Formats: sequence, C-alpha cells, structure tokens
Amino acid sequence: MNDTYIITSYVVIDDVLKAWDYQEDCRASGHASEILTVAVMAAKYFQNHHERALCILIRLGYVTPLSVSRFNRRLHGLKDWLHGIVDLLGALWREGQVFIMDSMPLPVCKRVRASRCKKVHGKAFCGYCAAKKEKFFGWRLHLICTPQGIPVSFDLLPAAEQDLTPIHELIVGLPEGATVFADKGYISEPDATSILAATGVRLVAIRRKNMSPLSWADDYDLRLYRRRIETVYSQMAAMGVQHLHARTNHGFDLKASASILALAFTNLIPD
Repeated sequence: MNDTYIITSYVVIDDVLKAWDYQEDCRASGHASEILTVAVMAAKYFQNHHERALCILIRLGYVTPLSVSRFNRRLHGLKDWLHGIVDLLGALWREGQVFIMDSMPLPVCKRVRASRCKKVHGKAFCGYCAAKKEKFFGWRLHLICTPQGIPVSFDLLPAAEQDLTPIHELIVGLPEGATVFADKGYISEPDATSILAATGVRLVAIRRKNMSPLSWADDYDLRLYRRRIETVYSQMAAMGVQHLHARTNHGFDLKASASILALAFTNLIPD
C-alpha cells in the first residue's frame, strides 16, 4: 500500500465533499470521506473486498474504527456522492483533443449459474467478449478515457447491448474538434457522421482487413492509442473488476464506480 496514494485520495474526496457542502450526520460513525476512501482502497488493493480493506485501514490508523455492517450502510448511502466525484473528475479532464474508447465485460456469475442468478435475469445479460472469444453473463462497462488513462465518461449496460448503443451519450460533453479512437466494434459510418454533425467530435475506429484504410487517419496513431486502452483495462482487471462479488445490483454498481475512481487516482497520482 502506498501512503501517498491513500492520503492524496482522501484529501481529494474530502475537499470535493466540502466544496459541495456535504453535511455529516451528528450520529454517524466516521466521516463520509473516510468511508469513500476505504471503498477506493478496497478497489485498488483488495479486489473490492470491503471488510478486508476496512480492517487493515483501521489497524493502520487511517480511518475511524467502525463495524463492517455500519460501514456498508454508510457506503450505500453515499453512492450518489461517489458517482458525483467520478463525474467531476471526468469533467475536469475533458479538455484534450484525443480520447480512447472501449468496452469491458463485467460478469456477475458463471454462465452455468445464470438461470439461478438473483441479480439479473434474461437474454439481455448474455454477452460475448470477442477479445477472449467467450460468452459471459452480466454487464458490460463502456468507458472513454484520456491517453493518460483517466476516465472521463462511462456507462454500465446489459451485456447483450452492442458497443454502439451508448456511444452518443458518452461522447456528448467532449470538446469540439476532439477525436475518439476505438476498435472494430465501433465501425459505423452513420453513427460517426451524426456524432460529428451534432458534437464536432470525430469517431475513428480501426478498419477491418477487408476495408479500405482512412486516407486522413494515421494507422500508427490508431494502434498506439489502442494499446493504451488495453493497458487501462489491464489495470482494472488487476483490481479484480471482472470478479466483483455483490449481493445486489446497487452494490455491484457501487463497486464498479469505486474501481473507476481508483483507476483515475492511479493514473493521476505519481508513484
């Protein structure tokens, strides 16, 4: 564990909550910034295992002692604030001219147990990961980030939804004249044209082998930025985001958001 990472993450979260005039309940055990910091540290160092992260951070003296059940209730009550911090950091970093986009499978269980899954049901959650050439059951994370690996926009959709489904909503808000690099799953001339007309953002997807290359796009840049998004997803996979354990969709979404915030801090805070 990195002391600089822990302290900086806490300070950023605490300052944002103060700026938003968050009011602590006088009966609450532990500050809200401590609760959210534990969730981020659990994502960063403990594969999103909240109890383990809480116990170790209490033992090290970083947070106020409180029970695991109390921590879970406080954390679920702070879900909207966690989403707000993730969105705020994303808005602050939507200033560049280059962004990269991809999707990532987030299974909720093994496919053989899909019929018994209590969190999600139906074919809408049966997806296919082309990179691993395997089917999965759960959600799909759609993410846009900077070349430095800082998330600026994301969405969590059922696994059966194709990559192009949330693309318009994710790209809205990016600066005019920016370029979003994506893989072959985002090839769609009508969508690229409508996005460029509506937002001024150019969507550039890697061409298939049987397609003519884009005359105005540098293939080297395409491959370079694609490698960067793969690095980002490797970072998230190392955090265990593809093996999240949660009893409810509310908890699953909370852990996914904490993982994205942990990723942002990882690529913002120097080692």
